[in-house]
Amino acid sequence: MTGQCIVVVSGKGGTGKTSFTAGVGSALAQEGLRVLCFDCDVGLRNLDIALGLSDRAMMDFTDVAQGRCSLENAVVEHPDIPGLFLLTAPSRPRGRPVTEAQMKKLLQAVRGQFQYCLLDAPAGLGSGFQLASCGADRAVVVTTSDASSLRDAQHTVMELNHFPAGSLHLAVNRVRNKMLRNMHATIDDAIDKAGLPLIGVIPEDDALPLAQNRGVPLLPRSRGAAAAYRNIAGRLQGRRVPLMRMR
Repeated sequence: MTGQCIVVVSGKGGTGKTSFTAGVGSALAQEGLRVLCFDCDVGLRNLDIALGLSDRAMMDFTDVAQGRCSLENAVVEHPDIPGLFLLTAPSRPRGRPVTEAQMKKLLQAVRGQFQYCLLDAPAGLGSGFQLASCGADRAVVVTTSDASSLRDAQHTVMELNHFPAGSLHLAVNRVRNKMLRNMHATIDDAIDKAGLPLIGVIPEDDALPLAQNRGVPLLPRSRGAAAAYRNIAGRLQGRRVPLMRMR
């Protein structure tokens, strides 16, 4: 097995990057794939909550990268979604930080065990962002349609110039119903400003925070954010899936 590692990034917090990682990861697993959701946000991890796996993981990615335990012993499988796994981040910094060489070696092991790995990078463009993106095959920049978020997306793209052409994508998240009349202009503006091809548009969905507060992932429905995640999962696999119609 030679899997793909896809880093999910944003130039600022609040874009919904973690919920995107959990939602698309869940959608991929529900297609029968082995999927690892990898939290890279040391000290501020939230991916376990988004997946409904809070406090289940005993070991984290630094333990694996620095040889304190095996990948198999560190990952936790979701009890309700077969094939969906979590590798969490430490709850606080400790010891020496993981190096880029250690991260790249860890991701090589991940590719041998999982068909897809979604790395939830810390917000911003600091050392955590660099570590999360250093060994990935592809990147998805998650933004909203806000002007400040789009500007941060532009800055993020400039930091990802080591990725080859065709391996960078844009996801516009939290699109509100009141903006839908202007949606095409808004999305075109986002694409132009970020300079990336669009991988998907995710609507604002009240079901998402409700699911997260209950500690369960957002499972596929006919409409809403879950349907958008399912469509994005198809596009990541190379399928031609039209943008969902939102009303």
